[in-house]
Amino acid sequence: MLINQIYITIMNLYPLKFSPILKPIIWGGSDICKFKGISPQQDGIGESWEISGVENNISVVDNGDLRGLNLQNLIAQYKESLVGKHVFEKFGATFPLLIKFIDARDNLSIQVHPDDELGMKRHNSFGKTEMWYVINAAPGAFLYSGFAKPLSPDEYVKSIEDNTFVDYLAKHDVKKGDSFFLPAGRVHAIGAGTFIAEIQQTSNITYRIYDYNRKDANGNGRELHTELAKDAIDFKLYDNYQIDYSHKPNDTVQLESCQYFTTNLLELDKPCKQNHIDKDSFVIYICMDGSCEIKDSNNNAIELKQGETLLVPAANTKSITITPDSYVQLLETYV
Repeated sequence: MLINQIYITIMNLYPLKFSPILKPIIWGGSDICKFKGISPQQDGIGESWEISGVENNISVVDNGDLRGLNLQNLIAQYKESLVGKHVFEKFGATFPLLIKFIDARDNLSIQVHPDDELGMKRHNSFGKTEMWYVINAAPGAFLYSGFAKPLSPDEYVKSIEDNTFVDYLAKHDVKKGDSFFLPAGRVHAIGAGTFIAEIQQTSNITYRIYDYNRKDANGNGRELHTELAKDAIDFKLYDNYQIDYSHKPNDTVQLESCQYFTTNLLELDKPCKQNHIDKDSFVIYICMDGSCEIKDSNNNAIELKQGETLLVPAANTKSITITPDSYVQLLETYV
């Protein structure tokens, strides 16, 4: 009986969609609802948390028999069948990735995230390594990532005080399809007019370094974490901060692979079969453009369209068939 129950539990898993967690933020724009096809459209939505295991922001299933259960419920019930054995052993009930869309109508504050060691020491939390994929960018849109010229920790403190910190940063003009890897410790900020997909470790720890001396309605500036950030910042200069890749239709293009996630770009106009039997991980698909059918190794089929995100459970990833309606662009992510 126990064997049958386990078998039924595993077989009941299928590709999962989740209700987006929309975040009204003062700097939010109007692209997220349009991109996701949400009606009525809402302005001022800065972020859509597509898959989240962050406390008080746990994603809820929006399709099939498991509708209404949240991600924490699912991990508790299905364990390694949902996330993979090595993922469950390391992270337990915490889902390891946070998937977001971010729409910046204004320049976001300049910030940095601690690594795992510092995050655990200070906050009993994992750190935050992340990556960005630019979905769209207005003319003149930019972002900051890394340093353009040398800066010592002591000079860093002085540059905040005299408002010259931005002068040290590497500024990148961006366009649709640009991608950036942001390991913990890398100073960064999203500029106005930039609409991105973000894949990150599950962590909500951010040290705000600089906010352009902006004031709120009461004349107060936002809290800065100058000293906390000082120990977290990677002050090294690097030759390149952007992910270099070539478009290869109907092929798997790896954008980034690190200890926390691997992310590939798929641009398809014909059916494609992805074999993930060796990954021991869930697989996430984020639809950037077009639409397709995704069928898992248990023959569960589901439609995925622009702006939607899908989680294929680890037990169902032996073979995944993607059939575009005519064309589809996907980000594929796993641990």
